[in-house]
Amino acid sequence: MTSSFSAYAVLIAAIICEVIGTTFLAATQQFTRFWPTLATALFYGASFYFLSISLRTLPIGIAYAIWSGLGIVLISLAGFVFYRQLLDGPAIIGIALILTGVVVINLFSRSILH
Repeated sequence: MTSSFSAYAVLIAAIICEVIGTTFLAATQQFTRFWPTLATALFYGASFYFLSISLRTLPIGIAYAIWSGLGIVLISLAGFVFYRQLLDGPAIIGIALILTGVVVINLFSRSILH
């Protein structure tokens, strides 16, 4: 496994954990429900741990842009699936622009490993 592949693998793990943690966050009811609160804390902790591992290889700005950008896209989908939260046209366009930015960074930036 190459270091670039490894960095992206742990970054994807960080993103998935962050999305799961954020999904549980809505169920904590302002941290008044124990199990969702515990799940939120565990998944956020795991997310930051994996993110920190990816920083061994990826520049922090690039890793954070990918982590937050894909996290926004995926949590928007999770909000729709689990909480029936609909997005309007401007929100969808904005999220599409964020996703486009992540793609541009990964395809064209010389700041990251290819």
